[in-house]
Amino acid sequence: MNHPPFFNEGWKTYLLLERHQPITSCQKSLASLFSSFSFPYSCLVPCSPWLSPFEKTGVDSRSAKRSYPFAYKIISPAFIVNCKINVRVYNKGMPSKNNMDLPSFIKGLLTGVAALIAAQYVHAIIKQPRLISRAVLSKAEDFDTVEARALFIAADNLRSAIEVRRFEDRKTREILQAGYRNFRESWARDFSFASFGLLALKEVKVVKDTLEAFLDHQTPEGQLPVKLHSMGMVTRFMHSLLGREQPVDFPMRPKYLSGHGAPSLDGQCLMVIAAIHYSFQTEDHKFLEAHWQALCKAISWAERAVLDDADGLLTQGAFADWADSIARSGRGLYTNVIYWKALQEMAEAAKHFGLNDQTSLYSQKAQLVAQAIQAHLWRPNLGYFAASDSLDHLTSSGNLLAIAWGLASADQSNSIMDALIVTGMASPVPTQVAYPSYPRHLIALENRLAGVANYHTDAAWLWIGAWHVVALARSGRVEESHGILSRIAEVIVRDQQVHEVYGPNGKPLSSFWYKSEAPLTWNAGMVVYAYYVLEFFMKKTEIVSLVTKDEKE
Repeated sequence: MNHPPFFNEGWKTYLLLERHQPITSCQKSLASLFSSFSFPYSCLVPCSPWLSPFEKTGVDSRSAKRSYPFAYKIISPAFIVNCKINVRVYNKGMPSKNNMDLPSFIKGLLTGVAALIAAQYVHAIIKQPRLISRAVLSKAEDFDTVEARALFIAADNLRSAIEVRRFEDRKTREILQAGYRNFRESWARDFSFASFGLLALKEVKVVKDTLEAFLDHQTPEGQLPVKLHSMGMVTRFMHSLLGREQPVDFPMRPKYLSGHGAPSLDGQCLMVIAAIHYSFQTEDHKFLEAHWQALCKAISWAERAVLDDADGLLTQGAFADWADSIARSGRGLYTNVIYWKALQEMAEAAKHFGLNDQTSLYSQKAQLVAQAIQAHLWRPNLGYFAASDSLDHLTSSGNLLAIAWGLASADQSNSIMDALIVTGMASPVPTQVAYPSYPRHLIALENRLAGVANYHTDAAWLWIGAWHVVALARSGRVEESHGILSRIAEVIVRDQQVHEVYGPNGKPLSSFWYKSEAPLTWNAGMVVYAYYVLEFFMKKTEIVSLVTKDEKE
């Protein structure tokens, strides 16, 4: 179908229909315009008086009238509330004839109502305060080292995301939010890792409160929420796109599936690890006693994903772990290392409370899973653990956690860390997610459309860099560990905040549709934790402190 003529006058657009075109063709014409020009419209309103739109644009009104007797004004959604909806044909020189089509009228009315709702929706977002960068303006002269300055920024970023939030049961708790711009909500995965840094800073209350908030929303079957949130994904995105703060006055509620409809096996097990870690670090054993059965149920729920009792490994679906833009499935390294660690922690906790049967049960399961990871995922020819039983990619997260938590042997640890050097995964920002990049068909469509297809591939995340620091330090490679942390510190000081993710160029990952979160508490918390771990090993090996200059200098 040929497109009908149209022209713009400010925010108004006029659709000109030829004499032989009946009014019922308006809908088709508009549909054609919309699909071809991505044109926002809500309804047709007749032009009256007839000559007005042409005189203002210099179009010869007489010739226009002869060729196009029917003129309709397309009203944009932002102005529909100021217009009178009427579907009537005007032909100057002839009696007006009402050709109202009731179904078309109803469609127009519904479209107008939808446009009004959309306008109100956008208006409510725009009313929110503008997003202001939370960069920490620190002076270099106030700190002895770049590392000390970066630690100050990371700690400030982490603490800045502690907020008192209200829940649907009217309870209020201190909650650690994942971020500020995109993720002003609490994720089980993000919080669990960040809790290591919070405890290092003695921020005890927020750890306990956030743990209890998640445990309060555990299902009868044992599933813990993927996150606690107060608004949907689209609304969060619109706030970010329009540069507005997300409101925090709505009550938080649980969500049990990711954006791809997948449960979070890693988040489930990480919450168990975080709860036990909190209890032993703070000596709050009453907390662990009160929630012991909930943690047992959490482990049992995760074990629904064990498809083969002979190896005891969890089998995950696509988009089901932290790299949730990648459709990797099967028996994955990262998820099973975390599951193994959770079993180990449960065994230690059971031993502490004198629960001999459960100590034996969880110890045996942990041993079985460790053996299965070694048997199914270690690649001697490659020198590292494969990403999954179907992907031989080198993934930094699972491999570094295996080193830091003692699953990998000394020889395996050195082999993995040498592989990370050879592949350049710690350059320019420590540390990239995977090598080589995943094939395009495994990457979520929305990431490709948003221009951030490498979000979970060759992009770098500081939480992985932090585990890189810890893994090197615990393997006795303290000088290398210091080198990695120094590069992390330089990036943080450069940006004056801890970003979510960094591109191969070393800058925060960004596109028109997506801006890297800043601050991201997951990264900030892990960086703080890495400082404390490395400081311990540096003192142990009599190496100068990270945060103070050598007195001999």
